[in-house]
Amino acid sequence: MAEVYDLIIIGGGPAGATAAIYARRANLNTLIINKSKTAGAIAYASIIENFPGFTRISGKELLEKMLNQAISLGTSYKEEQVVGVSLGEDIKEVITMQNSYTAHALIIATGSMGRKPSIAGEGELLGRGVSYCAVCDAPFFRGKTVAVLGDSEEAAKEAFYLTQFVEKCYLITSSSRLKVNEDHPIFIEPKIEIIKEHSVKEILGKNFVEGVVLKDREGKKKSLSVDGVFVFMAGTQPITDFLGETIKLDERGFIITDAFMQTSQPGVFAAGDVASPHLRQVVIACAQGAIAALSAEKYIRGGQKIKSDWHR
Repeated sequence: MAEVYDLIIIGGGPAGATAAIYARRANLNTLIINKSKTAGAIAYASIIENFPGFTRISGKELLEKMLNQAISLGTSYKEEQVVGVSLGEDIKEVITMQNSYTAHALIIATGSMGRKPSIAGEGELLGRGVSYCAVCDAPFFRGKTVAVLGDSEEAAKEAFYLTQFVEKCYLITSSSRLKVNEDHPIFIEPKIEIIKEHSVKEILGKNFVEGVVLKDREGKKKSLSVDGVFVFMAGTQPITDFLGETIKLDERGFIITDAFMQTSQPGVFAAGDVASPHLRQVVIACAQGAIAALSAEKYIRGGQKIKSDWHR
């Protein structure tokens, strides 16, 4: 008979790796199923300076350390693409393109890098001036000029946040108006220049972002010199397509959880960007992964309380 794990974790990013570390220290038979060690958002971060204990480290190196620690503790690891789940009351099944695996509990930590690069140069310069997170990368653009792409409230919020660091910020949208209230502070912020009815056709640069090519509705093109491009256009969605309608999502597609990272389905937990519509930070993903693992242990072993154990 196929092995039934105590816990399966879908996703090997910061949340998934941290969950595995906590789960193994609780002696849970744990499996990580990960699409790729280099597919997550953190792997594209060339430098991280705000993770405790590391003054300066690449995202790829930090993730490698986390995964290696989880595996060294006895976590099983499979690099496969998950295509579906069956969330029974007692046994959860995870279906990949190659196999199927079962467990008593499940943690979903698949992240939110659902957007596929759609602008020329976007994919090539990701992590080298192209970013999907202002809070993560704003300090690298101190005193420089950047462009924010999008018309949503999130795009406006991130553009306003960037003004604490940058010299100038272009907020560029193909729409005729922004999806924010008229009294939003971006309209009076001197560092922000709003460019409407223009689409970004190309992000320029060899090793790092050097500029963008804009096109208006009449087809006229112009170039802007920028040092960074922050993309907040439709498409940056949490990765939940394999779930079908098995658990509840919010209106934006993020998994809804309680304070213990429990989803609407008993024995199924979620952590990291897939469950965090507002705060996408590595350290927060790690914290949620730890909470999810402790909650999973409680669920599996039928305990009444999550025990505080500072040695874990």
